[in-house]
Amino acid sequence: MVRLRLDLGYDGTDFSGWARQPGRRTVQGEIEQALGRILRLAEPPALTVAGRTDAGVHARGQVAHVDLPVAALAELDRNRRTTRPAQPGAGVGGAAGDRPGGGLDGAPEGVPAEGLPPDVDERLATLVRRLGGVLEPDVRVHRVCVAPDGFDARFSALFRRYAYRVSDAPGGGDPLRRREVVWHNRPLEPDAMNAAAARLLGEHDFAAFCKKRDGATTIRELQRLRWVRDDGGPLVATVVADAFCHSMVRALVGALLAVGDGRRPVEWPAQVLGRAVRDSGVHVAPAHGLCLEEVGYPPEAELAARAAATRRVRTASAGGDAPFEDE
Repeated sequence: MVRLRLDLGYDGTDFSGWARQPGRRTVQGEIEQALGRILRLAEPPALTVAGRTDAGVHARGQVAHVDLPVAALAELDRNRRTTRPAQPGAGVGGAAGDRPGGGLDGAPEGVPAEGLPPDVDERLATLVRRLGGVLEPDVRVHRVCVAPDGFDARFSALFRRYAYRVSDAPGGGDPLRRREVVWHNRPLEPDAMNAAAARLLGEHDFAAFCKKRDGATTIRELQRLRWVRDDGGPLVATVVADAFCHSMVRALVGALLAVGDGRRPVEWPAQVLGRAVRDSGVHVAPAHGLCLEEVGYPPEAELAARAAATRRVRTASAGGDAPFEDE
């Protein structure tokens, strides 16, 4: 088997979220079906993702991995529509050894480098091109590479970085950005929002800002939450944490919007956090303003240890290997 890392992005408007659901169009379902079709697999392969985004949420820097039989890569050698070698970075993230995910020396544990075809980078570039021809325009796999030892898209991650975009323009938001920017019908004061956000940073039980899920922990480390105005236009929140529970970012945004427009005092979000129960006054902000911008990973030598440590922490706190990241 060989583990591949996929870097991808999507417009979440017409998707019922990331996770595969019978009878619904999802990002996971679309990509798995495309991989199965291109590689002529008996069953679509299962993707593991860094962030299971909710319906309507976008992603610019999503990361996933998939485990495939090495023999499946042979399918990419058939009828390849290329007459020249792939250039470094042509869909596979650069030359082997100098990109995240590595090259031949980054084969998953238990798969010797010599077990992979010598032209594996070219074949993976072919896979990226074929995915571009099969997938709809609202989802794109930007690169595919052989993952380094110990890489797990979900458990190896150090952080997830989201952005939330909201316009408080008096006449409404830019119609050309209506799929990614939420319009708020009251003027917003970013200084007050940032003062309230600063009180939420650190490791806490964010149960007050999460949708309850059986067996899932709500303890998170919120590393950054700050608002800036984008060149006099929309306000953009940068939100970074080790992981997020279901609807956490949008609930935090909803609470801070209430502070920014003067409906709530600066102290209120921290008071809600301290009660550790859902507050009816916290309104979850609309999904389309949210975008997963980046997933951060440690150096290759630390990937396996990070994944093992994350599994231990989440399993112990949740009482099992339950979902812990979902926005």
